[in-house]
Amino acid sequence: MLSPSEVKVVMEAALLAANAPLTIVEMRKLFEEEVGADTIRRLLDEIREDWKGRAVELVNLASGWRFQTRVAFQAYLERLSPEKPQRYSRAVMETLAIIVYRQPVTRGDIEDIRGVTVSSDVIKKLEDRSWIDVVGHRDVPGRPALYATTKTFLDDLGLRTLQELPALDEIVHNFEIETTQASQAQGEPLAGQTESPVGHEDGPVPGADVGATADSAGPESTGAEASTA
Repeated sequence: MLSPSEVKVVMEAALLAANAPLTIVEMRKLFEEEVGADTIRRLLDEIREDWKGRAVELVNLASGWRFQTRVAFQAYLERLSPEKPQRYSRAVMETLAIIVYRQPVTRGDIEDIRGVTVSSDVIKKLEDRSWIDVVGHRDVPGRPALYATTKTFLDDLGLRTLQELPALDEIVHNFEIETTQASQAQGEPLAGQTESPVGHEDGPVPGADVGATADSAGPESTGAEASTA
């Protein structure tokens, strides 16, 4: 039987080698489930403390635990990659925000809020990124698909649950600032597109930021918030 310190070293090695977050259930398999979940949780907290103040940190996300570089070093690390981060139109980000804060929703719900038809390309972009998925069908004629965010969406934002998302007003404010900055950087107004509602213009925005035009009380619980235990 391994000592707690030996178990901790094995867990640390597994977390560093994993290419995806590890759940407590998966980490117990390292020891043929001879180590209890409570012990795993305690050792995870110890590992997180051990790595405090270093360039890499241990975080608990929707899909499990993983090591990741701290945000403070992102600007430096981006210089090593020639690829630019993918940018999404305002239409895509508005659609995502409605799904995030009103989920589960149908395509019709999104169209009612945005005031325009939602193209299949917009939904496909979000599905291809694995940020949204069909979680069911509304029990009405035609049984339209219900969309909700995924664990991947939460992982990409560094969150465990939807409740950790900022208030919608803050999101809208930040989105408007970034859209204005993008327009100023280009030296011209953002080009309008038919996908945007009246009074709004469509333009590229960073893929990690969420904007919305609809008011909502806040995110609702979905399958994306399943326990990592």
